[in-house]
Amino acid sequence: MFSAVLFAQNTGQTVNQGTLYVSPNTVMTVMSDFDNDDMGEYENNGEVIFHGNFNNDGITTFDTNKGNGYTRFEGFLQQNITGSIPADFYNVLFDNPNNTATEAAFRLFGDISVSGNADFVNGVVKDDVFGGIIIFENNATHSNVNNQSHVDGYAIKNGNTEFVYPIGDQDSIGNKNRYYRYAAISAPAEEAGSFNGKYYLQNSDESYPHNLKRGVIELIDNKEYWKIVKAGGTSDVMLTLTWDTATTPAEIAAQPYEEIHILRWDEVENVWVDEGGVANAINATTGTVTTAVNVSGYGVFTLGRVKTDLILPGDIVIYNGVTPDGDGQNDYFVIDKIKDFPKNTVEIYNRWGVKVFSTKAYDTSGNVFNGYSGGRVTITGDKILPTGTYFYIIEYEYEKPGIPARKIKKSGYLYLSSD
Repeated sequence: MFSAVLFAQNTGQTVNQGTLYVSPNTVMTVMSDFDNDDMGEYENNGEVIFHGNFNNDGITTFDTNKGNGYTRFEGFLQQNITGSIPADFYNVLFDNPNNTATEAAFRLFGDISVSGNADFVNGVVKDDVFGGIIIFENNATHSNVNNQSHVDGYAIKNGNTEFVYPIGDQDSIGNKNRYYRYAAISAPAEEAGSFNGKYYLQNSDESYPHNLKRGVIELIDNKEYWKIVKAGGTSDVMLTLTWDTATTPAEIAAQPYEEIHILRWDEVENVWVDEGGVANAINATTGTVTTAVNVSGYGVFTLGRVKTDLILPGDIVIYNGVTPDGDGQNDYFVIDKIKDFPKNTVEIYNRWGVKVFSTKAYDTSGNVFNGYSGGRVTITGDKILPTGTYFYIIEYEYEKPGIPARKIKKSGYLYLSSD
C-alpha cells in the first residue's frame, strides 16, 4: 500500500486544478484545507483523509469497478464542507470531537452525496442553517449514529429501499444537549422515489396550533416534531417515528402504548389529523410507532395520543359533523383513512329514510358528501340539503397481510349545518 501526505505551502491550502486520481490501495492524507476548484477532477478509489476544510467546485467522483473510495473527515478543529457542485462519495467517515455548545463539528455549506456507507463515529453534521444537504443514494446506509454524531438538518433519501434517517437536533435552551431522534420510511415502489427528513426539538404549537385537531386526537407532543417531504416519484411510504423520554413528554410516551399514534398537520384543512400507527416499546424509555398503511400526505408529523374507542379497523375514523362554509374545516363528511380501503360504499339518508347520497370508493376522486345530494327521486343535487341530522351506512373491505379480508360495516348519525 502506498501512502502520501500532502502539505500545503504558504497559503495553508491544497488546491487541485487538474486531475487528481487516488488509486485503489492508496492512502492520501491532506493536512491543510482542500480545494477542488472548477477546473479540478478528483477521483478517489482509495482512501483519503481530510484534516481541514473541504471545498468542491469541480468533479468529485469514484469508480465502483476499482475500489469505490473511502473519504475520512477527521479534523482537529471544526470543519467546513463547502462547494458549488455536489461532491460524490462512496464511503464516508465523520470523526471530529469538536462539538461545542454553539457549533457542530461539521458545517455543511455544500451538498454531498453518499452511495455506500456514512459512518458517524463522532461529530454532528449540521446543514440546516448553512445551506448544504447530505444525500443518501439508493442502497446507501449509515452506521454508529448517536447523540453526539448525526445530521442536524435535512437528509435526503433517493431510491427504492427502506431507510432510517440519521437525524437529530440540539436543545436550544437549558443545557443545550444534542439528541439523535430518527424517523424511518418503508421502501418506495420506484427508484425515482425521493424523500427528505428532518427532526425539530421544538414545540410545533406556535406554527401548527394544537387546538386545531380532529376529535379523535387527545394529546399532541409539545416538545418535538419531524418533517418528511416527498421530493420525487409518485409512490408513497409507511412512516415510523420514535419516542424517547429524554425528549418526548411523559404523557405521550406512556402506557397504554396502543394509544400512541402518528399525527400529521394537514396543510389544506389546517388541522392535525391521525395517521394511525402500531406502537412498539423497545424498553421503558424508548419505542417506535409505524403506520399500518402508507401515509395520506406529507409535511409535518409528530406523536400524539388518541381515543382508540373511536377508531375502526384500519385506523379509520368517522367525523360526524359537516359544515360546508368554505373555511377548510369539516367542509365535507370526513372519513379518515377510507382511501386506503377503496373497496367501500357510503350511503347517507335523511330522517325520512330517503337516500340523499351514495357512492363507491369514497374520497378517491372528489366523491365526497359536502351537503349536496347524490341521490335521486325527490332530492335535487343542485341545492344544498337542509340543516339537520342524517343517517350514514359505511361498509368497507378490510385486509392485512396474512389476515383474510373481511367486511366492516358501521352506521351512525351525522349533523349537517348548511345555514
